[in-house]
Amino acid sequence: MQTPAHPQDRHEYPSHWEADVVLRDGGTARIRPITVDDADRLVSFYEQVSDESKYYRFFAPYPRLSAKDVHRFTHHDFVDRVGLAATIGGEFIATVRYDRIGPGGLAASAPADEAEVAFLVQDAHQGRGVASALLEHIAAVARERGIRRFAAEVLPANTKMIKVFMDAGYTQQRSFEDGVVRLEFDLEPTDRSLAVQRAREQRAEARSVRRLLAPGSVAVIGVGRTPGGVGRSVLGNLREAGFTGRLHAVNQAFPADLKEVDGVSAHRSVRDIDGPVDLAVVAVPADHVPDVVTECGEHGVQGLVVLAAGYAESGPDGRERQRELVRHARTYGMRIIGPNAFGIINTADDVRLNASLAPEMPRPGRIGLFAQSGAIGIALLSRLHRRGGGVTGTTGVSTFVSSGNRADVSGNDVLQYWYDDPDTDVVLMYLESIGNPRKFTRLSRRTAAAKPLVVVQGEGSAPQGHAVRATRLPHATVSALLRQAGVIRVDTITELVDTGLLLARQPLPAGPRVVILGNSESLGLLTYDRCLAEGLRPARPLDLTTGATAADFHRALSEALADESCDAVVVTAIPTIGEGAVGDAELAQALRSAAEGVPGKPVLVVHVELGGLAEALSAAGRTAPQATAPASGTGGGAHPLPLAERPPTAVSHSYSRLIPAYPAAERAVRALAEAVKYAQWRREAAEPGKVPEYDDIDEKGAAELIGGLLERGEGLTLGVEETCALLGRYGLDVHRALPAPTADAAVTAARDLGYPVALKATAPHLRHRADLGGVRLDLADEEQLRRAYSELTELFGQPEELRPVVQRMAPRGVDTVVRAVIDPAAGAVLSFGLAGAASQLLGDMAHRLVPVTDRDATSLVRSIRTAPLLFGWRGSKPVDTPALEELLLRVSRLVDDHPEVVAVTLEPVVVARQGVSVLGATVRLAPPPARDDLGPRTLPAY
Repeated sequence: MQTPAHPQDRHEYPSHWEADVVLRDGGTARIRPITVDDADRLVSFYEQVSDESKYYRFFAPYPRLSAKDVHRFTHHDFVDRVGLAATIGGEFIATVRYDRIGPGGLAASAPADEAEVAFLVQDAHQGRGVASALLEHIAAVARERGIRRFAAEVLPANTKMIKVFMDAGYTQQRSFEDGVVRLEFDLEPTDRSLAVQRAREQRAEARSVRRLLAPGSVAVIGVGRTPGGVGRSVLGNLREAGFTGRLHAVNQAFPADLKEVDGVSAHRSVRDIDGPVDLAVVAVPADHVPDVVTECGEHGVQGLVVLAAGYAESGPDGRERQRELVRHARTYGMRIIGPNAFGIINTADDVRLNASLAPEMPRPGRIGLFAQSGAIGIALLSRLHRRGGGVTGTTGVSTFVSSGNRADVSGNDVLQYWYDDPDTDVVLMYLESIGNPRKFTRLSRRTAAAKPLVVVQGEGSAPQGHAVRATRLPHATVSALLRQAGVIRVDTITELVDTGLLLARQPLPAGPRVVILGNSESLGLLTYDRCLAEGLRPARPLDLTTGATAADFHRALSEALADESCDAVVVTAIPTIGEGAVGDAELAQALRSAAEGVPGKPVLVVHVELGGLAEALSAAGRTAPQATAPASGTGGGAHPLPLAERPPTAVSHSYSRLIPAYPAAERAVRALAEAVKYAQWRREAAEPGKVPEYDDIDEKGAAELIGGLLERGEGLTLGVEETCALLGRYGLDVHRALPAPTADAAVTAARDLGYPVALKATAPHLRHRADLGGVRLDLADEEQLRRAYSELTELFGQPEELRPVVQRMAPRGVDTVVRAVIDPAAGAVLSFGLAGAASQLLGDMAHRLVPVTDRDATSLVRSIRTAPLLFGWRGSKPVDTPALEELLLRVSRLVDDHPEVVAVTLEPVVVARQGVSVLGATVRLAPPPARDDLGPRTLPAY
């Protein structure tokens, strides 16, 4: 698109307003500013609009646009007059414009902050959510240009347009005059408008993935004329799986008279196919893909699975080729799995899609599986499919997506689909990278409140083919934030499968109390030790002896499950020999029978060389996790989401209790521990806490101070006085530290502050390093102060190097550190730990996303490994953790209220038996990073 050069244009073409969006039906469109080059497109678009829609737009018959109209609607200054168009295939399907107005509705310029807005949508595209998407984008443009309020006049009969405005969630006023409905609404995002926007985002993105996973017809492009090759293999996999829709084989090299390949209709081009094609599997070399995309787009194909390699994973040229692929496909409203993808699978009986390189269709089940890596996808499918080895038994898959370079469809999109997919009860994801951590965290929190989400996240750098936002957060911090969002974070593929098996087959435990029983004392003790190591509360193992019969196992398991002090049972079993030895099938039936008698508690088996037992325990049946029986005093089954946001309830199935079997105690116990922590998160998520209000916070005064300071430059670290002034606006008092360039100056400072005092060296290499001797405490008088000053200068150098300061002594307590930082990818993060070696050497820090609730603050303080030092460890007195939690909440409020505060460090914060003392603080200001989660819905830009 060329930049317009009309003399009336007051701004350069705003390319950052261009965006791709997913529409209500799952298709995509491009939104961009209208320019002087669009005159012919506008006229063509208007000719395809019905007379009724034209009447609703202009309140009168208006069959065609005059030359003056075309000029007006294509010439904008991008400030007071702005027009946006939604396009597919380069052609307009809808337009929206605003005109800034002043008092009386006349044209105006800034500082007028109201504008009149009007839409026109082609009839063929009405009902697809185009107007709602355009409203989000034109509202964001208006806010950027200083417009705070929209006005719209709509005929009462135009109910669709009235509904678009009314459903948007903005604060509105509605009036009726002279036969016209006048709507006025503020453009500032509200909680309701954000909720509406995110609900629309979820429905649209879920439907876009559903169109890929449940197509009515599939074309495999690049099917070889002879057996072998990628295309022919995928075609065979689709046939063997029993795909229920129409199947086509495509290759431009097919002879003109070839009608079928392997019983599938053959075509030289997608254009030759009679009827719609919903999904195209592209198995041609990368050089030929652009022509294929054009053919598919012109034929109306809805989505592509691109198996070809040679894109971003191959270097800079491939990266540009990948960008062009995405731009090209989105021009036609198509979404892409890949490139360099392994494929997709849907085991539903009414679909049976295996559009992948997996030679066998996985068994149907209720686990959704996502892997960016094809190799890892193969490993996961294999482990869940096979019998014997690893975690034995079988577990079925509902859907599988291997996204390859995930240039378009990502884990976030698939998570949107699985959230309300009634056929998926557990989600397993292997992520080599997270492209949008802020959005992934938000989606994870919502999904985890409805069904378990287990994730393995790569620790190294992202694969070359992945577009990943830069983050300054360590891997451990990102993992902690994911856990806060309810994600079950595991470290290996084995743990992913182990945990998924348990969550798919068993109910969630109501607590950490574990009963261990079995026919091996040593295996029981090993399991007991692992439970203690994982933070569970096991009872002493019950040894049934090696002579135990199936009836003994049944009786012991039934009694354990009936015990109110038991939340879960681990059964240990070793093979027995001799007359009367219990058989595998007999033992499995006994365990299943006892477990079905008390269905609210999970049961796991640790077995040694009992392949037959594991297979018997994995008898076919439903793998949905059952509702957790409420623990006493928990108040029952409160759902953590409002009714309108809950996913549909899965259809009831006949349920046969499946008991997962593990070949090692540590694997079973680790999976159980993860289930216990997840269940606890679910209970806490039902009551998420609140962000408290503090009467003494001066938000307006802080904003004025920040605005004045930022006028100095783009970013700056505040001085001591400025830091204290800003923090003071939020009730955060910092102990004064007076400079002491000489011994006499130190004495004068001590007199001003009052004895006892502390003398500190603040040079960078000595700051916060009491272990190096750069701090002298409890100096009671002038003599002690002068002696300490002399010692510091003798040990470390001249005062100019040491930068000594004098500070009034704070009450003794536990030294802690509080930090807040705005990460460009993850958002604002609040961190807490003990000062010194615990945080610096051992990395013992806990993290929470801002804004922090009162519950978050409480858990944050208790999440570090050294937390016992705050609560009276080894006979010491507990310190004032409520005061510490309030400080954390105030820091969170500061960063959340003022995104210009990009970094805060309070160190040390001394937590005494009564109150807290902030002895050091630094604050950094900068223009706030863009918040794409608060803006209009968009797909990642390419």
